[in-house]
Amino acid sequence: MEGLAGRDSGMRTRGIELDPAKTPDEIEARSFAIIDAEIPEPRPFAGDLWQVARRCVHTAGDTSIVADLRLRREGLKAGLAALKRGCTVYTDTRMAAAGLPPRRLRPLGVSVTALPELPGLGESAARRGITRARAAVEAVAGKLEGQIIVIGNAPTALLALLEILEAGAPPPSLIVGMPVGFVNAAQSKRLLAQSSWPHFTLLGRRGGSAVAAACVNALAELVLERIRLRRREREPFLLT
Repeated sequence: MEGLAGRDSGMRTRGIELDPAKTPDEIEARSFAIIDAEIPEPRPFAGDLWQVARRCVHTAGDTSIVADLRLRREGLKAGLAALKRGCTVYTDTRMAAAGLPPRRLRPLGVSVTALPELPGLGESAARRGITRARAAVEAVAGKLEGQIIVIGNAPTALLALLEILEAGAPPPSLIVGMPVGFVNAAQSKRLLAQSSWPHFTLLGRRGGSAVAAACVNALAELVLERIRLRRREREPFLLT
């Protein structure tokens, strides 16, 4: 069969035109090209911020989220600097941690801590009548300065973080606050958007661990690309 999928799997395409992209790099590049075409200039974000926004759109599979993204430029700068110096990224879920591949972060000396892995959270949350997510954020409040925290699931985690910061705790370099859901997800993100702390957020009920992790992946790619560029510039010029 001459169909694109037919050569690989024998599947009949039944007249459905398939994109020829097959490898991970090809698929990602093609996805970004489609996003660029469907969100033409002038875009709500430019330069490095567009790289972050585009990766969020790519992860969500939904171009409409771009209207609700709030990506602060100071968050971009602070996040890039934190990754460059090898910070710790704290995540509110194991899923968000799994979405941060070592191939991107290990070369930068960046470590990832999934807050659900902290010991004693269940007992602490049950004793105090709060969520494990809130207990986890409170447990690491003294360690967040200069780090990145990614919240993609629990509004209670984001609300706890905002309360801790309002009380005077040293802030993280970047807050990626994109909890998803129907109870206080939209409200917690609106509060974050109104704050002065460097942050990325997605207004409304949408969000999730994967989209939140995408922000950090985009920043890591930007740092890695700059490292690769500097290395190329230092390479000797050879005549052939």
